[in-house]
Amino acid sequence: MTGFYRRALSKLRKFTEEQCRELVVSAAGEISRLENVLDSLPSGILVCDEKHFLVLANKSARRLLPFSRLPARQPESGLLWELITEEHIADFFRRTLQSGDKVLEQEINIKMQGIAQGAAQGANRLLSVSVLPLVEMRRITGSLVRIEDITEKRNKEIRLHRAENLASLTNLAAGVAHEIKNPLGAISIHLQLMRKSLVKGIGIDSLIDNYFNILNEEVDRLNRIVVDFLFAVRPMMLELREADINHLVADIAEFTRAELEQNGIRLFVEPEENLPPVLIDERRMKQVFFNLVKNAQDAMPSGGLLTIATLRSGSEVLINVCDTGIGMSDENLRKIFEPYYTTKENGTGLGLTLVYKIIKEHRGEISVDSREGEGSEFVISLPVSRKELRLIEYNK
Repeated sequence: MTGFYRRALSKLRKFTEEQCRELVVSAAGEISRLENVLDSLPSGILVCDEKHFLVLANKSARRLLPFSRLPARQPESGLLWELITEEHIADFFRRTLQSGDKVLEQEINIKMQGIAQGAAQGANRLLSVSVLPLVEMRRITGSLVRIEDITEKRNKEIRLHRAENLASLTNLAAGVAHEIKNPLGAISIHLQLMRKSLVKGIGIDSLIDNYFNILNEEVDRLNRIVVDFLFAVRPMMLELREADINHLVADIAEFTRAELEQNGIRLFVEPEENLPPVLIDERRMKQVFFNLVKNAQDAMPSGGLLTIATLRSGSEVLINVCDTGIGMSDENLRKIFEPYYTTKENGTGLGLTLVYKIIKEHRGEISVDSREGEGSEFVISLPVSRKELRLIEYNK
């Protein structure tokens, strides 16, 4: 309360009816101004009283948190955690407020149930929550909660980290890869010559023949790793053409369906009709989808459901590849596109790095949401062809 209103209240008995009316109108205007300021903040603000009942929630807070009921300006009076529908968030507020702990920038994952700051319904968002004591006249009178959506900030940090990793690889890649590739070729040739010499001379039994097969397989595997490595770090020459992404997805589905079904995986394709064309290198983009389908197959060793959906979102075409597999931990999720990072026993750690590189070369974006035991969802966004955008704008 400002000094003006304190002085006015101390003299209230001496005020005329008109002066009281002016004071109330002035106070109402001040409250309205403060409410507008709070509602204009991008951060969510909650205020609870001493007993942890919610007394104020601005627009951003109502948009970011899953409240069970939302009147026009603020939730009905009630304990804060009883007004939150998501159990892990409600439990966080209950423990924090009851203990009186001060919390700064606690990160919480939440699945949005509506459209919030560009997030599609059902998308995972990362919130930063701070809980501070509300102090008046040196006495704690309640709690102040500040909520920020840091999803885009964290995604930018991750993208920058990935770009730095790819850049560091590029600096040393070509020379090292060639130095490895040349001896591998020589080893492969001399293995073949040794085998032929033994066959013509003393002959080889099945045991020695098996040794040769193992050596050749390992040489081939190393060679594939080197080829993938070179592809991951070299500038990519794309042959871009307008294409219907639905046709490409249908081709991938037809090619992979039999193998998926053999492994107990049901494949569903959900294309949105009349998608605008996108500029892509079909060969490279097929490699992206093959890698993602293979990744999903490996994540569902006991079978499951794989869904590939396409849809239009503004000036972009989105492709969602969603599985019901084992999912990933937060640590694995942060490193998923980093070179040489793999959780597979025989993986090279380059498959998803190549996927990321190809999508970036197409001026697109790729993101992934995952929860352990629930599955993973990769979302690819590709820009609509500029010509198609001009046609849309012209016809508006």
